[in-house]
Amino acid sequence: MTATALESQLIVGATLFILGVIGFLTRRNLILIMLSAELMLHGVSINLTAFSRYHGNPQGQVFTIFVLTIAACEAGLALSLILSLYQRRKSLDIFLWGKLGEDDLPVFSGSPAPPITVTVDPNVDLPHLTPAGRMPKTQPGPQTKT
Repeated sequence: MTATALESQLIVGATLFILGVIGFLTRRNLILIMLSAELMLHGVSINLTAFSRYHGNPQGQVFTIFVLTIAACEAGLALSLILSLYQRRKSLDIFLWGKLGEDDLPVFSGSPAPPITVTVDPNVDLPHLTPAGRMPKTQPGPQTKT
């Protein structure tokens, strides 16, 4: 592979990644945000395979397989979350994620709860942690005959 072919593949990968970042930061639709994240992953995959072929080792291509597997899992989970949000709110607007909650629960508007105080009996011997590197003191147990 020549350096010009590497440069052209890196330009395509960087373009895909930049378009994905722009789409991720500017869109409000959940499906378009998910597609933008996929676009970023594919841009990285193109760069990995380009460097792998340029250097003559398959490590970048193997890593690309793992990236594509993770992208497929991410797409499945994201689509299931998007579907459940759409069934609940009938919209795919990103700002509705902050309004997820139970509609029938009362809103808390009182004062905060008082702090919990714990009283310990000084006559009770509580277990203590041993300092690092020292053997703990053990109590002699009952002697058993074998």
